[in-house]
Amino acid sequence: MEGRARGSLPFVGMIMVVLAQASYMVVVKMAMSDGINKFIMVFYSNALSSLVLLPCPLIISRRSGSCPPLTFAVLGKIFLLALFGLASQMSGYVGIDYSSPVLGTAMMNLIPAFTFILAIISRMEKVNWKSSSSQAKLVGTIASILGAFIVTLYKGPPILLSSSPPSSIQPRHLLFLLSRRSNWILGGFLLAAEAFLISLWYIGQAFILRDYPVVLNLMFYLMFFLTILSGLLSLVTVREPQSWILKVDVGLIAILYSALVAGVFRVTLCTWCLKKTGPVYVSMFKPLGIVFAVGLGFIFLGEMLHLGSLIGVIVIVMGFYVVMWGKSKEEEKTIEGSGVGGSLASSSHKIPLLQSEASSV
Repeated sequence: MEGRARGSLPFVGMIMVVLAQASYMVVVKMAMSDGINKFIMVFYSNALSSLVLLPCPLIISRRSGSCPPLTFAVLGKIFLLALFGLASQMSGYVGIDYSSPVLGTAMMNLIPAFTFILAIISRMEKVNWKSSSSQAKLVGTIASILGAFIVTLYKGPPILLSSSPPSSIQPRHLLFLLSRRSNWILGGFLLAAEAFLISLWYIGQAFILRDYPVVLNLMFYLMFFLTILSGLLSLVTVREPQSWILKVDVGLIAILYSALVAGVFRVTLCTWCLKKTGPVYVSMFKPLGIVFAVGLGFIFLGEMLHLGSLIGVIVIVMGFYVVMWGKSKEEEKTIEGSGVGGSLASSSHKIPLLQSEASSV
């Protein structure tokens, strides 16, 4: 019984990770609809995450005498990674503001496809075009990108209506309808850009961890640089002093939720699940986020589910699972070729591809 309970813990953990991701997008959407400035929200979220991670360098340096030195070269790479991280955050926030959490969650399934392409370019991934696993990953990548175009460019008729939709989704004239349509498309491309930047973030992390393999320390310095960069961006873009004053409303809840639940808690739990089961198991739960996002958006935001979103999501999920099938077959061959058994977690250090959000811990 104890063995079964331990085996079910990663499953429960990944359900909580996906739910935290989907609910975070809904909370952020509610906060921005309530009027909070997205630049201010990013800054306060990064600052709070930095404060939570502040003890990590002190504790790790005391407990581990083999902690490698933090050189200026490594700091420079972390700073560059923080630039990609800030661009990813802003693309995500603006994309969700223009579209919906459902579209945002759907676009997150593009991360394996983009990571696969970048891994080939950076020579982290070796491809044998004659093997079925490589062909599956290529077909799945193309399908995922095609599904993203469908969900962005083709909205289609509504197939799931809320009983009390917000007034903002009831356009009164043609000009407003066209504006909403263009915002949806722009939001879709921004969310796709976020997925690409997250993939670039993963590749960059893999290179940095070769020189500085202390994950929590890396995350603290990364969040510290993100706080500085997002603070400077907020000072430039936000001119109203009253925007910096936090109130006890949904905006404050979104900041706390983004920093503590969607940031520290979700990423830490995802890392633990990855260590127990491997990256393939962790990535398999991504499509569940769409189900949670549809339900939460329908309940709390009164959003409609359109036919284009459903078709695009199905194509993205099919492409995602084809990529994962090819990846799992490849890892099985790697394990068989090395003559070493065990879980996929044991080979995850060899192949940094598709390490999901856990790579950013």
